[in-house]
Amino acid sequence: MPKQPTSSPRTTRPASLKMLAEHLGLSPSTISFVLNDAPGRSIPESTRQRVKAAAAKFNYQPSMIARTLQGKRMQTIGVLLPELGEGYHSQVLSGVGDLLMREGFFYFTVHHRHKKELVSAYPELLRSRGVDGILAIDTHLPEDALLPLPTVLVAGHTELSGVTNVILNHEKAAELALRHLHQLGHRKIAFMQGQPFSSDSDTRWAATLHVARELGLTVSDQLTIHLEKDSHSPEISYPGIRHLIQSRQHFTAVLCFNDVSAMGTIRALHEAGLRVPTDVSVLGFDDIQSSQYQVPSLTTIRQPLQKMGSTAAQMLLKKLADEETPELIRVDPELIVRESTARASKPPKKISAAR
Repeated sequence: MPKQPTSSPRTTRPASLKMLAEHLGLSPSTISFVLNDAPGRSIPESTRQRVKAAAAKFNYQPSMIARTLQGKRMQTIGVLLPELGEGYHSQVLSGVGDLLMREGFFYFTVHHRHKKELVSAYPELLRSRGVDGILAIDTHLPEDALLPLPTVLVAGHTELSGVTNVILNHEKAAELALRHLHQLGHRKIAFMQGQPFSSDSDTRWAATLHVARELGLTVSDQLTIHLEKDSHSPEISYPGIRHLIQSRQHFTAVLCFNDVSAMGTIRALHEAGLRVPTDVSVLGFDDIQSSQYQVPSLTTIRQPLQKMGSTAAQMLLKKLADEETPELIRVDPELIVRESTARASKPPKKISAAR
């Protein structure tokens, strides 16, 4: 005879599998099969609904430790990224989170500030905490990295066996940016090289130099700004642009490393009495959400950041399902023309030194 349901379990402590079994008059194994959607068991739909309703009523939470010991998935992803904040990383993470949420996965983030010891230690720490896979954003993993879990990179630029890398087509990005400025008549262009710890810096700089040579544009040391500060605010470019203005070097455009550096550039130019784009054109990179609300609004190279994030998350779930995935996925950028670029101006009679 089937067991008769007992009274409601006490709520002074978390509900356990045994307590639910006593309450429903079912065996613990039956409840476990239902809540874990285990295949190969013929359990009436009415029983399944009773189990799920009771689990919801008493807020039953399955033991994650038990799931790990049984070799089951935790439905959890660990995300590595340099920092949490507005801009590039948050938009990529948004694409990651949206897809994982739709697929019933939980994720948590760890940020490393590009510290090599943390980048090396985090994968194993995440594995020890039960995550199923790792997704790393703008994180430079060493070429000899031994990754303990299925891994996908966004802008990783490191070739690792079995690891999928989702990157932007930087050659096309450089062509879109420089051809736009070239067609507007700009020949004296100030270039901005990204911070050495950013995963995109070397690849983007190499692409910029290659396209500049093809267009006959000179990349001079006097008109090159090397970003160094570990920050994702407009302050990263502000001192360099001020120094460039004070050097009295003539330039009609600035090709910035990203949108926030373009914002710092515009501020420094404004303080020196130079108008954007009348005197100097400014071109950003990324197309973060605030770029279109700047004054003037930013002409920029749009990275499909949310798409890159969702693509990376999709590839990771395929790896977890033992499906084949490519080692490299290249995503195309787009030129977004707004108010911060215009035809090249003639050399000004006098450039005011920054205050």
